[in-house]
Amino acid sequence: MVGTTGLACSRREHDLVEAKESAQKDAAHKAKTAPINEARVATSFELPRGTPWPTRDPFLFCVHHLDNFPRGNTHLGPLGSLTGRELGQDFSGRDGFSMYHGRQVPGFPRHPHRGFETVTVVRQGRLDHSDSLGAVARYGDGDVQWLTAGAGIQHAEMFPLLNSAAPNPLDLFQIWLNLPAKRKLVSPYFSMLWAAQIPEHEFQDSEGHTVKVSVRAGRLGELSAPPPPPDSWAASPDNDVAIITVALGPYARFQLPAALPRVSRSLYCSAGTRVELGGAVLHAGRGVHLDSHLALSIENGREPSELLLLQGRPIGEPVARRGPFVMNTDAELRQAFSDYERTEFGGWPWPATGPVHGPNPARFARRGDGKLEQPT
Repeated sequence: MVGTTGLACSRREHDLVEAKESAQKDAAHKAKTAPINEARVATSFELPRGTPWPTRDPFLFCVHHLDNFPRGNTHLGPLGSLTGRELGQDFSGRDGFSMYHGRQVPGFPRHPHRGFETVTVVRQGRLDHSDSLGAVARYGDGDVQWLTAGAGIQHAEMFPLLNSAAPNPLDLFQIWLNLPAKRKLVSPYFSMLWAAQIPEHEFQDSEGHTVKVSVRAGRLGELSAPPPPPDSWAASPDNDVAIITVALGPYARFQLPAALPRVSRSLYCSAGTRVELGGAVLHAGRGVHLDSHLALSIENGREPSELLLLQGRPIGEPVARRGPFVMNTDAELRQAFSDYERTEFGGWPWPATGPVHGPNPARFARRGDGKLEQPT
């Protein structure tokens, strides 16, 4: 017992010394590279795991799906038992993953949308898309799908587990961007932004620490994303819509330039232990709404961090939303449900409610007119 207690004390002393040295290193680094934060943090908030994050106009919704799916079976679903899950409504995160609305393959089978856009950023893994326009796609590893629902579309988003010999991790953001009233009933529009088209810039700050910026929508400095769909709120540069991810190495510093006046700006920390900005400290699972008209200095702590930036000029119109439909009035919502019951937004041309596109992991998109796209 004496020997065990002595060993425990020795370990505690070692941990205290190590923590003190680490704190001294952090303090010395901060003194040497003290940031000047010009913009201030307006609001700080928690990011509930696996559920929508707080957003501001023109954004409606943002969710981070981070699943450690196991090896895949012959049906491209999880290998092993699914006993104990509420299949069809599984958001449990049990064993590190959820099945969501999928029963055999995880994902979101056939469902409708009207009145807004979905922007899906798949950073790791694969997503299989099918829709009522007749389009299908398999994408991932940095690709972005931008879908204008407009007057109405049905689609399915399934997560095929293509690797039968190793786990199938999935990491994606899905973001809903509102449409203004005059664009609510435009024709649906399907577009793919392949990873090779996404502008990225990796550089070292003044102290030699690594920063990587990826611009999925909008622009940042000299980086300009591919054009969004033509009817999107993001299609006008005056609306300054941006979807940007920033990866910060240990102790890295990054200066976020000011946005245009009257633009809303939110910053989410999806990974990391300490990021300082505007008098606030972020860690994974927290976000902030920011003043946007001034630049902001961001300084990372000693662990790598990842940030997601959403910004855009507010549309400033009433929002009436229920389930998969987002309109301006309750009467328009009732009409949306009525139209869907009557037309099914063009019907569903696929034999399954949650189609997957075979075992070949190659990324592709085939539009409703048969035109095939593949990443370069």
